[in-house]
This record gives sequence, C-alpha cells and structure tokens, in this order.
Amino acid sequence: MLLKNTDFIDLPIFAKGKVRDVYEVGDDMLLMIVTDRISAFDVVFEELIPDKGRILNKISEFWFDYSKDIIGNHVVTSNVSEYPMGLDKYHEQLNGRSMLVKKVKMENAECIVRGYLEGSGLKDYKATGSICGIKLPEGLKQADKLPEPIFTPSTKSNEGHDENITFEELVNLIGRERANKLKDKSIALYLAAAEYAESKGIIIADTKFEFGYLDGELVIADEMLTPDSSRFWQLDSYEPGRAQLSFDKQFLREYLEGIEWDKNPPAPKLPDEVVQKTRAKYIEAYERITQKKFI
Repeated sequence: MLLKNTDFIDLPIFAKGKVRDVYEVGDDMLLMIVTDRISAFDVVFEELIPDKGRILNKISEFWFDYSKDIIGNHVVTSNVSEYPMGLDKYHEQLNGRSMLVKKVKMENAECIVRGYLEGSGLKDYKATGSICGIKLPEGLKQADKLPEPIFTPSTKSNEGHDENITFEELVNLIGRERANKLKDKSIALYLAAAEYAESKGIIIADTKFEFGYLDGELVIADEMLTPDSSRFWQLDSYEPGRAQLSFDKQFLREYLEGIEWDKNPPAPKLPDEVVQKTRAKYIEAYERITQKKFI
C-alpha cells in the first residue's frame, strides 16, 4: 500500500519531515514512520514512489545492525507486534516502514562524508579548489575519487537549505571534543560501509549521518546510508569525468534539471515513467546492499 500521510496515528507529533513522520511514544521513545513521499531540491512532490518508505526503512535497519560494533544506535524494534500503546492495530500501515526508537538528544549538525567529487562539493571545488575549507589537489574531474574521505559538516535547517560549514565553524558551534568525535565516527562508518558496498558492486560516493546522545553516549540516529541520504553509484560502469549510473534519487534530480524547473514550489508533476524508474533504482540498491530479494 502507498502511504502519504500518517494522520491516523493518535499520538503527539514530534516532527514532520519531508519523508518521515515522527510521533512521541511516552516520555522516552519515538515512532518513526517512513512515508512514500519524495523530495528533491528541498521540495516535496505530490506523486509518491511505491514502496519507497519500506525500502528506506529496511536499508537503514541493515546498516544500523551492520555498524553496531562501531557505534550504538537508537533502534528499539521494527516489529510492529512489539509496539506499545495499541500501535499494533496499525500493522498494515506500519509494517516494514517504521521503527520504534529511543529518544536521543540530537547534535545540531549533519555529518557529511565525501569519498568522491560530486554535487555541491564539485561546485565548491570548481569555484575555490576546496570543499568546506578543505584544500584538494588541482585538476580533479567530476566523480574522481578523493585522496581520502573528507568530513564536511552542515548546519541543520528545518526550513530551506542546510548550509555547509568548515570543521572549525563546527568546533565553534559544539566544541572541539564533540566535533572531533563526530568526525572520527563519521569517517569510520563511511569507510566500513564503503568497503562492504564495493563488494556488492556499489560505490558510496558520499553520505550524510546524524548523531545524538543517549545516556551520555554518542549514537547514530535518524536514517543511515539510504538512497535518500547517499549517492550510490554502479561500480562496474564507474568512469570519472561524467555523471555516474546511480541507485538513488540522482535520476530524479537529473530529470528535473533537464526540464529546467526553477527548484521552487510548486513541484512539477512527475511522469509515471520517472516514478517507476526511481522505484526500480531504490529496489536495486536494497537488493545489492542486503543481498535479499525485495518483496
């Protein structure tokens, strides 16, 4: 079933994002529901991507479990029959696309790791030779692998675009010890995930992590290494100097660039072909990463 809104949940709303709706479950837990909404350039579209919420939720589940030796996470369970407060009556709507998680004190920064030159990093490099103040070698091409992964944080914004900042600006916001910990964990997670993904035929070009504190310990939260928060490229066709074949919403972004939309609301209508191809790319990402058939 498609899911656009979650108004049927009779709990206090904690946050409503572009894709996820989050509800308070008692004092110390949250219910995260991943809808089939899709956004691009910070605008949410009317059209839904079938199964997108289930795919994102299952990929995050996989990575939370895969990375638990590197860092803890906020997951309690994704088994709807174990949800409290009568939430199991929504089994059909929530199954496969939701998680019960612990409430954590989130860091007010998004932790981006870039292993390859693309997106806003490419634009920054072309203009300045650097990304978020990190000087890079001259002569790099689009999609080139960087000498080593770099940590390029951004501020979190509920309205409008997040803003890339330098590491020293992050230090000024949260202190050097916390900033160093975010950087070290982000790089460690990226390296472990990138090595695994490459063995499954996927390059993780870049990704975004979000962290918080649970009982004083740093944990990873929100989503993890999904096609919404990462660039996944096809390894066997990788060739620097051009855009890459991808398993994420880059296909949608490229379609939107091609129709010369000004990236301001209202969003243009998405043709069914674009919807179905986007769905197929997300499913392939899931199947390659988890080595399971999507059903």
